[in-house]
Amino acid sequence: MHDTEAHPWAAAITEYIKNMPSLPTSVTKVLEICNNIKTSPADLNYVISLDPVLMGRILKLINSAYYGFNQQITSLVRAIIMLGINTVKNLALSTAIMASLSIQKSRGFQGLDMEGFWQHSLCVGVAAKSFAIKRGIEFKLTEEYFTAGLLHDLGKIPLNAVLDRDYMNTVSAADRDGLPLFQAETRDLKINHNDVGALIVKAWRLEGPVGDVIIHHHRCNEYAGPYKDILYSVAAANYFACFEEIGFAGDRRPEKLNPLIRNYLGPDRDFFEEAAKMVHMEIEKARVFLKL
Repeated sequence: MHDTEAHPWAAAITEYIKNMPSLPTSVTKVLEICNNIKTSPADLNYVISLDPVLMGRILKLINSAYYGFNQQITSLVRAIIMLGINTVKNLALSTAIMASLSIQKSRGFQGLDMEGFWQHSLCVGVAAKSFAIKRGIEFKLTEEYFTAGLLHDLGKIPLNAVLDRDYMNTVSAADRDGLPLFQAETRDLKINHNDVGALIVKAWRLEGPVGDVIIHHHRCNEYAGPYKDILYSVAAANYFACFEEIGFAGDRRPEKLNPLIRNYLGPDRDFFEEAAKMVHMEIEKARVFLKL
């Protein structure tokens, strides 16, 4: 990682991140509890029941068309058991972050169109989850892939906000020079969205797979942590979203898929074609998940 503290925009970027709406206390507590391997649905029930908004979202999700159960579920404990602890954790995290950053959509930054950015992010989340399902990952674990994919580019938000015209010029230069945006950021700005993402991970305490993906998704070769499967899946999903041109997060010339990832996941043309069918079907379901 570059030394962000020595960067000319370091103070402004750090200040911007400090002023980004923090995660609600209840969501922070949910994450803390879920990171404990001894957590039970009863533990989560106690914390969530203290937050009527979050409790309402969970009950609304379990009774939505997204899951398609025939009977009405009114018990929070039962909803947690049926959804699984991972899904509840990722619903709490992803909806809280999306809500806290929704104001960005209306600010009209020059570098990235926020609607296109979120569409890209949503596609990466859905694609990462779809790749995991296709590869036989246990279904209740796949929400982790979705959340990591959804939030992988969070570091672009402060760059887009603080650097403004400079970031717009960098996005344009990446396209003009045939460079992946990550490389153009490093070349022209001497900082990139993985570096800035690391500051957000630290500020919001996003330890675990989500944080590792935010920091390392363009540096897979350097990664030696325990979440390689999720990281590689998100990196492949990011390439897929850029290649399929679903949404736009500044990358018209994405990096080719790292051979390390290709060898690990085994994706070929058929893999992506089959995934594309599933992704387009699942994106609308995911919109329901996020907009509950």
